[in-house]
Amino acid sequence: MILTEHEQAMLDGKMGEGVKLAMKILVAVGEAYDAPKMVPVTRAHVALSNQEADLWFAEKLVNMGAVCTIPPTVNPSFNLEQFQCITHIDPEDEAIVKRTHEAYKKLGAVLTYNCTPYLEANVPRFGEITAFSESSATPFINSVYGARTNREAAQSALCSAVTGVTPYYGYLLEENRKGEIWVEVEADMKNDFDYQMLGYCTPKFTGFKIPVFTGLHNPSKEALMNLGAQLNTGGNVALYHIVGFTPEASDLETAFHGEIPKEKVVITNEDLKKMRKELTDPSGKIDFALFGCPHFTIAQVKNVAVLVEGKKLAVPLFIMCSASTRNLAKQMGLKNVIEEAGGYLMADTCMDQPSWKFLYGKKGVTDSPKCAYYTKRRDMQFVIASLEESVMAALKGEI
Repeated sequence: MILTEHEQAMLDGKMGEGVKLAMKILVAVGEAYDAPKMVPVTRAHVALSNQEADLWFAEKLVNMGAVCTIPPTVNPSFNLEQFQCITHIDPEDEAIVKRTHEAYKKLGAVLTYNCTPYLEANVPRFGEITAFSESSATPFINSVYGARTNREAAQSALCSAVTGVTPYYGYLLEENRKGEIWVEVEADMKNDFDYQMLGYCTPKFTGFKIPVFTGLHNPSKEALMNLGAQLNTGGNVALYHIVGFTPEASDLETAFHGEIPKEKVVITNEDLKKMRKELTDPSGKIDFALFGCPHFTIAQVKNVAVLVEGKKLAVPLFIMCSASTRNLAKQMGLKNVIEEAGGYLMADTCMDQPSWKFLYGKKGVTDSPKCAYYTKRRDMQFVIASLEESVMAALKGEI
């Protein structure tokens, strides 16, 4: 790689050992992808995890004196005070959460603890070069905003936040952003849940190729968030185009950079039904409902509040969201409505955190295939249904 004088100085350790380590890792990544050079980044998002390897790396950078030059937003952790009201937190889990918090605070991160910072706290502009990790974040900013990021690891994104640069390869290059396969959607896209199914279903037909969708009309931001999250979970797809909607796909020709599409697939209602059948656990009695993977928006929180207002839930219902969404829901009276029904609005957390151990071995309902996918290793089973169906199931205790 050709490095600037400043980049070489970082690699040589002239800016400190922590910066040297971060730069060494980025150079190795760049060489692996044949990147010719580094380019500056203006934003970063780090998918911290509260897991041993993540914490080991963050603390290593802290101990070597590293501080972020580009303060990154960070992924969910879990709020000890909220969970201590409903379950016992193991001392070792409490300790790792506190250590992770301290490490990222010392690194200079913006402690959003939110997996959808692209909606409120870390919104890039078209063409802006960034370093984002997190499976719903990378496709959203690449596709919906037309910003640029590769599918970063938490560690490589953190290294970019420390150094202010990232290797120039992959989705940062114009030629690598063109559509690779045409996906004509004949399915009736009635609600945001259909976009969950479409996102998880598409890679079964397309593999890891960049899909160009036709047949989609004015999807909500929640639908787009769900589509990208499931594409990236089900198929490692961090960029998609929707003809006539996303900024790099004003028409089919533009989406394919003037080339004729080499492949085309059609996705129908039957395909979405088949995908749901493959993903979901059998119907029956449930122990809980869990939503917010990715984190719920205030509109989604309101939808739940409308469904449960004046009623009593048969099983606990948990909604994960950002702290700002939770505060807004409190001001709007939505939090009180949900809590009076027996539900919980949980800020700063993710179902992949150890705080949910009290649900291990139990069966729940969710609208998110991503949620069900991640929790398989946590011995949690899920029936997957639309948001309305899931809330109705929580009111009855079965689906």
